[in-house]
Amino acid sequence: MKQAALEKLLRFTKQFIKLRTLGHLWNALEKLHYADIATLVEHLTPQEQMVVLKLMIDRKLELSKFAEIISEIRPEIAIELLSKLEINQIVPILEELSSDDAASLISLFPEELRDEILKKMNKAESEGIQEQLAYPEESAGRIMSTDFLALSESTSIGDAITAIQLAGEDVDVPFYLYVIDEEQRLKGVVSLKQLILVRQKLTLKDIMNPDVYKVDTFLDQEEVAAIVANYNLLAIPVVDELDKLVGVVTVDDVIDIIHDEATEDILKLAGVQDYSVDLSAGKSLKKRMPWLFMSLFTTSLSAIVVNIFKGTIEQFIVLAVLMHIVPAIGGVVGNQTVAIMVREIVLGTLELKRSRKILFKELLVSIGSGVGIGIVSSVVTGLLFKNWIIGIIFGSALLFNLFMATLVGTVIPLVLKRLKFDPALASGMLVTMLTDVMGLLGFLGLATIIMM
Repeated sequence: MKQAALEKLLRFTKQFIKLRTLGHLWNALEKLHYADIATLVEHLTPQEQMVVLKLMIDRKLELSKFAEIISEIRPEIAIELLSKLEINQIVPILEELSSDDAASLISLFPEELRDEILKKMNKAESEGIQEQLAYPEESAGRIMSTDFLALSESTSIGDAITAIQLAGEDVDVPFYLYVIDEEQRLKGVVSLKQLILVRQKLTLKDIMNPDVYKVDTFLDQEEVAAIVANYNLLAIPVVDELDKLVGVVTVDDVIDIIHDEATEDILKLAGVQDYSVDLSAGKSLKKRMPWLFMSLFTTSLSAIVVNIFKGTIEQFIVLAVLMHIVPAIGGVVGNQTVAIMVREIVLGTLELKRSRKILFKELLVSIGSGVGIGIVSSVVTGLLFKNWIIGIIFGSALLFNLFMATLVGTVIPLVLKRLKFDPALASGMLVTMLTDVMGLLGFLGLATIIMM
């Protein structure tokens, strides 16, 4: 939904709720797509969200649409809303969701409520969800859907088409038909186009493609998303250690994974992990304070460097005017390099040979930009302060710090990756600290050597 349309809808919704003209609100909601209703709910206050939720229940909104809305709402908000309903209201909604969405939501409930919900659910669905919850978070087994269609190798094309028609909306993946043997092991895949074009007397074994892209249940979801994206798949089967077909990850789940992982990496680069604007002020403070204290510690190192050269600064006050520019420019370049490296690491395209090539190229760029900025800065500083020595020192310090910023911005993410740490989490802070310290050391140290 476009921002202008959302703002207009929000304005009308809030007005309807305030005036208690819920009939008008219901008429408006009925005409909206479930994804737009979900977006609307996310932008309302908790009290307004409950009004909309109760309205949908009271007006007996179709259960399938209700479930679609819940699946599109951000999980933390969806859980808050569902937790305020009775168990006998929650269970039908969760049963209507796809198995992966249901498992994802149920995992977020408090343990006591989660156990109660699972007991009330359909036995087969409850057991399936519990099996999924046994897999590690962010693994293929946790995000897969178990609502898929798989048929025996000996099934005829005619019977396969009939099976698809009978399955209807119960099947989550209509793009491919998976072929299995008697022991449920994945043997091949058939596209719907193939089924339509071949003779109905043939069997699935005759037309299936035995070379199937598949993933293990314990594979990380980022790697699953990368495989689906690389090979332009609409879905990918998930197999267990015995090669038995246990689920399917669909392209819509992959889109969500890519979005979530990108958001997570952006927040990590900013030093804010697992953060949401919907968190309370207390929880937000708890998330941010450790990083703020760590930043306070790292920036204190710059103050120590400045204190070491306070004698030089006292004699040449112009240094105090210029000294903050050097680390600032270095920090910009360093964080640009970190962003490039983290992106390459996340995409999985950074091999040793390629990392050396990138390092060499980035260092050449830093030298080129350092020379350009250094010359301009030297001339401007010399003319401004009528002191060409200060200008040369300033320009040289900028060149040095740009080179070092690029070097540490390239190397630190690689070292963190090798040490099994998340490069997105700590790279930015470390690079900022080092460029600040090295920039001040380079500038003030060079000034001390030349001018003292």
